[in-house]
Amino acid sequence: MGHRKPFVAANWKLHGSRSQLEQFAGQCLKGIGEQVDVVLCPSHVHLDLTAALLGEQRVMKLGAQNVSQHRHGAYTGEISCQMLVEAGCRYVLVGHSERRRLFGETSFIVAEKFAAARSAGLVPILCLGESGAARQARRTFEVIAEELDIVIEKNGAMAFDNAIIAYEPIWAVGTGKCATPEQAQEVHSFIRGRLAEDTPVIGEKVRIIYGGSVTPANARELFTQPDVDGGLIGGASLDDQTFLGIVEAAKGAS
Repeated sequence: MGHRKPFVAANWKLHGSRSQLEQFAGQCLKGIGEQVDVVLCPSHVHLDLTAALLGEQRVMKLGAQNVSQHRHGAYTGEISCQMLVEAGCRYVLVGHSERRRLFGETSFIVAEKFAAARSAGLVPILCLGESGAARQARRTFEVIAEELDIVIEKNGAMAFDNAIIAYEPIWAVGTGKCATPEQAQEVHSFIRGRLAEDTPVIGEKVRIIYGGSVTPANARELFTQPDVDGGLIGGASLDDQTFLGIVEAAKGAS
């Protein structure tokens, strides 16, 4: 992980209730500390509540799971970057594999969302990852490069000065099958090198986190890899003690 501050984000996806969020926030705010940057991404309907629960403290920030690339208009059901800012968000996920796979988001749309987020002052968490078939065909780097390069072409490598990258292999998301530390490190190193080809200082500075069946049991070994700077946590983030265990692993690896 080197000199980069660890970063751990909780992605609640289509889960959670007001009472669960109250319990989670209460426990996590007592146990996190300031050694790790921590973000909670609840559903859109719970953003206001979560913002109120988090208040002005410094140890956990608010993020959203998705955003429109459009500023306003006839886009029923969409939510703009400015709406997220007004709700108290600091971060937003863009290009999560479930958005790409289930809702048809192309890499071009993801690049537009990345640009919109940065223009609004949000920190985008850009998700990249290959399918199981692509890995079997030894196309992992090809897929990652394609997804990353479109964002670089539209925004420039310097845009990653205020962004996070999440490597989330699709074959590991929600499957219980985590990438090995070596597999994660190999891809993280590739991503960092790809950015460094254009702007070396950004390649070194950007935080690249791993997502895909992370647990307290495997987090420490993952996070001690030199280019793995934390995690994007799905199912394991729904339980406050499990999530705190992953945060502790990030602290220990820093």
